[in-house]
Amino acid sequence: MRNQGLFSPLRWFSAFFLLAALILAALQLVSYSRVQANFPAGMEIADIPVGGLDRQQAAQRLLEAYTIPVELEYSQERIQLTPSNVEFQLDLEKMLAAADLQRSQKLFWEGFWDYLWNRSSEPVNIPLRYVYSESRLRNYLAEEIARRYDQPPVPARPVVGTVNFQPGLPGSTLDVDGSVRLIENALQSLTQRRVALPIRRSVPSRPAFQNLKVLLQQTLDLSGFDGIAGVYLLDLQTSQEIHFEYQQGQEITAQPDVAYTASSIIKIPIMVSIFRRFGDNPDAESIKLLNDMITKSGNETADWLMERVIDATRAPLEVTEDMSTLGLQNTFMAGYFSIGSPLLARIQTPANQRNDVNTDPDPYSQTTPSDVGMLLADIYQCAQNGGSALTAVFPGEITQVECLAMIEYLKNNKLPVLLTAGIPETMQIAHKHGWVSDINGVINTIGDAGIIYTPGGNYILVVFLNHPVQLVWDPASGLVADLSRAVYNYYNLPE
Repeated sequence: MRNQGLFSPLRWFSAFFLLAALILAALQLVSYSRVQANFPAGMEIADIPVGGLDRQQAAQRLLEAYTIPVELEYSQERIQLTPSNVEFQLDLEKMLAAADLQRSQKLFWEGFWDYLWNRSSEPVNIPLRYVYSESRLRNYLAEEIARRYDQPPVPARPVVGTVNFQPGLPGSTLDVDGSVRLIENALQSLTQRRVALPIRRSVPSRPAFQNLKVLLQQTLDLSGFDGIAGVYLLDLQTSQEIHFEYQQGQEITAQPDVAYTASSIIKIPIMVSIFRRFGDNPDAESIKLLNDMITKSGNETADWLMERVIDATRAPLEVTEDMSTLGLQNTFMAGYFSIGSPLLARIQTPANQRNDVNTDPDPYSQTTPSDVGMLLADIYQCAQNGGSALTAVFPGEITQVECLAMIEYLKNNKLPVLLTAGIPETMQIAHKHGWVSDINGVINTIGDAGIIYTPGGNYILVVFLNHPVQLVWDPASGLVADLSRAVYNYYNLPE
C-alpha cells in the first residue's frame, strides 16, 4: 500500500504533462490546418507576395496591382491607358491553380514539422499569365494617339519678295510597332508602367515642284523686266519639267517654244556633232580646237573645227541634221560664224513660224530653251549610264566616255555671271552661255544653259532673255542669276 501511494502523484503528474502535450499538439494541428488553407510564406504570384492570403485575397491583390493604368508619354502629352481598353485580363484560375499545386507538393506531416519549428519554405514565384488584344492596342494607338498628336512636316516656303526660302518644320509620327512592344512590357510590369512612346521624325518636304514655277515668274515680275523670258527646268532625279515663256506678267500659253538666237549656245550641238565624227583617236589639233570653242567661246575656232572634222562647206547643215535626227526640230545652224559667211539655207521651224511672239531670231542659228535643255539631258544621261537618245540614235558613234568628256568641257567653261552667279562657288556647273552684240554694241538676247550639280539634287536650267530694244547687261545678267539662285535654293533648302 505504501509503494502505491508513493508513485501515485508522479503518475498523475506525468499524465498531466502528457495530456497537456496532446492538447498543445492538437491546438498546433488545428492552427496548422488553418494556415495550410492559405498560401505559404514566401510564395509570390506574378511577383505579388501572397503568403498568408487565401485564394480570394490573392486574386484581389493581383487585380489591384495589374489594373493600374499605364501612362503613355507622346509629344509632351500624358495619356492614361486603362488595361481594359486593350482587353487585358489576368488568367487568375491558372495562376492560382499553379500556386495550389506548388503548395500541395509537400507532405502534410513534413509541412507540420516545419511549422512547429518555424522553418520557412523555399521562395516560390508563379509566373504571370495574361491575355490582351494586340489589334485593340494598335487601333487605340492609331485612333486615340496618332490621329490626335501626330504632326505632319511643314514644307519650306518662299520668302515673299525674294528668291529665298523659309525653313520648314520637321514632323513627328508615332512608331506603332515599337509602341506595341513597349506597352506590352509595361502591362506585365509592377514598377515600370510609364512608356515614352517612340517617334519617327520626318524632315520637311520641299514645296510642290510646280510652286517653283510661280516663284520664278514672281522673280521676273519683281525685276520689272518687260521683255520676253524663256525658262526650261528639268529635274534629273524625277524627270519633272517646268517650261514657260513669260512677258510682262503674262505667260505665253499658246505653246512654250519660242525661237531665240542661239549665239554661242549652238556650240553644244556642234560639240555633239564633232564627237559623233571623232572616231577612236581624234587628233591633238582637233581636241585643242574643241576645248577653245567651249571654254573660250571662239567663233573662228568653231568654224575651223567644223571644217576640219565635219565638212568644209556644209558642216552647219550637218549639225542641223544631227539635231533633227535627235528630235530637236527648233534647233539649227544655217551658216558659219565668220562675218560674211553665206546663209546656206533658210530654215523654218515650228518655233520661228509663230505669229503671236517674235524675238527676231538670227537666221544663222536658233534654238529654244527646251531643245537645248533636252540635248543637255541626253548628254547627262549618256554620261551617267551610257544610255540616252544620243547612243540610241547614233549607235557606236557616241559613247559614254565621250559624253563624260563633253560634260568636262562644259564644266571648264568658267564664267562668274549668269547661271553661275546664282549658285555657291563650290557647286559644279556644266554650261554654255551666249549673247550677240550688234555693230552698235546693243544686246537683244542673252542665254545660258547648264547642268547644275548640287547636294539637294542635280538639274538642268536654261534661261533666255530677249528685249526688242536693248538688254542692259547688269540688270539682265543679274536677273538670270536670280532665277538660277531661286532654283538652287529650292533644291537646297535651309535647315
